Amino acid sequence: QVQLVESGGGLVQAGGSLRLDCAASGRAFGNYAMGWFRQAPGKEREFVAYIAWNGITTHYADAVKGRFTTSRDNAKAMVYLQMNSLKPEDTAAYYCAADPYISRATYYQPANYLHWGQGTQVTVSS
Repeated sequence: QVQLVESGGGLVQAGGSLRLDCAASGRAFGNYAMGWFRQAPGKEREFVAYIAWNGITTHYADAVKGRFTTSRDNAKAMVYLQMNSLKPEDTAAYYCAADPYISRATYYQPANYLHWGQGTQVTVSS
């Protein structure tokens, strides 16, 4: 069982940066692949970024590629999402998610993640 807590959200102007942190507790965090998702009001939850258990493989949604970077520190049980050049359309609640069995074909699907954090709000003003 893994518990996840996100932090670092807030209000930022367009073009600014934020870093989201996801703190994990529980057993064998290093065995879990991690995903970042976001959900804006009235919209479905969408994939943002993925990082494999070893931190080597990452994937990004086209909308954030080149602006967002995810990383992890398994010794600290932490996952990070560095968000640069933020745009108003990045405004959403951001969630981290964990699962030990995510595959290359399913990492972008929210339904395949077992554990979720409570989310942190990111608001980008124009």
